Amino acid sequence: MKIVVSGSTGVIGSPLVEALKQRGDEVIRLVRRPQTASGGALRWDPERGTIDRAGLEGVDALIHLAGENVFGRWSPAKKQRIRDSRVQGTRVVSDALAALTNRPAVLLAASAIGYYGDQGDTRLTERSPPPAGSDFLAEVARAWEAATASAARAGVRVVNLRFGVVLTPSGGALGKMLPPFRLGLGGTVGSGNQYVSWIELGDLIRAILHLLERSDLSGPVNMTAPAPVTNRELATALGKVLHRPSVVPVPAFALKLAFGAEGAEMLQSGQRVLPERLVASGFKFRFETIEPALRHLLAPSESGR
Repeated sequence: MKIVVSGSTGVIGSPLVEALKQRGDEVIRLVRRPQTASGGALRWDPERGTIDRAGLEGVDALIHLAGENVFGRWSPAKKQRIRDSRVQGTRVVSDALAALTNRPAVLLAASAIGYYGDQGDTRLTERSPPPAGSDFLAEVARAWEAATASAARAGVRVVNLRFGVVLTPSGGALGKMLPPFRLGLGGTVGSGNQYVSWIELGDLIRAILHLLERSDLSGPVNMTAPAPVTNRELATALGKVLHRPSVVPVPAFALKLAFGAEGAEMLQSGQRVLPERLVASGFKFRFETIEPALRHLLAPSESGR
């Protein structure tokens, strides 16, 4: 297959590109820097709303992963970047695909389980509605998914990939947790009762490849493992795998200092999300529970000590 990938240098994009190449696909990177927009790359500028439409003609699929990192202090400018990078960027991609003469069969577009808002320990599936209130990430996710509408109306099969917490030591939440945990300074965040709906990076890549081939699947798909855990259970499992204590909680005031009020609220909220549609489609997880996933990700250098 001839596949275009945005966000190709990110924590998910880099291993995904390698996995696609290993199975024989031709990968074209969607990039912003003009000096890299050659030799297997196309240029786009989501802020200006421009994209190389001619280069998209005749591709088989587009996997859209680009978006501002949610970690960091949530200033008004940061929040605007979070929203615009997702909504505006996705709209540019979708509108471009809709305008093509030879459209791809499928658009796999990143979304997030933040769509569901903080619903405590309620079990959430793709059929669960978003919150009625003004949850920032839920509002962003709704607009993010709505931005794919033009591609869907044009007949492109659109899958909204609702990513959970992607576990990899090279970045994301786990990458930020590892330094204090290795020093024996790890523990729960806030109350520790909030649910973390996670997925091991390798399983995520395999799930994306699975959805590329499932022509009967469209719409939202939860990209999470079948057994979400509380933040306390995650901290306990990580401490056990690293052979370190996990009893030093991160208090709410420290989170507010580091991330601002809304960023801290995000870290103290959670979703108990189940991958109903992924499981029903026949996808088999390698890692359904947290401790084996962490041992795989951190072995042998860490968990074997």
